Amino acid sequence: MQTVYDVQQILKRFGIYIYTGDRLGDLELMEMEMKELYLAEFLPIKQYHMAKIILRREAALIREESENKS
Repeated sequence: MQTVYDVQQILKRFGIYIYTGDRLGDLELMEMEMKELYLAEFLPIKQYHMAKIILRREAALIREESENKS
C-alpha cells in the first residue's frame, strides 16, 4: 500500500465508498473508516498504520497547497 488509491481499494473490499466532493473531508472519512475496520479486527495493525500515514500525508499536501495559493 503506497497511495490513497490503494487505501480506497481496501475500503472498497468492505463495500465502503467515500466521495463527498471535498478532498480533505474524504481523507478524514477514509481515516475514520480504516480505524473502525482495525478496531473490528478486519485489518492488521501494520496495514492500518500505513493507511493512516498515507492519508495524513496527502491531507498535509493539500493543506500546504491551499496555504500557498492564499
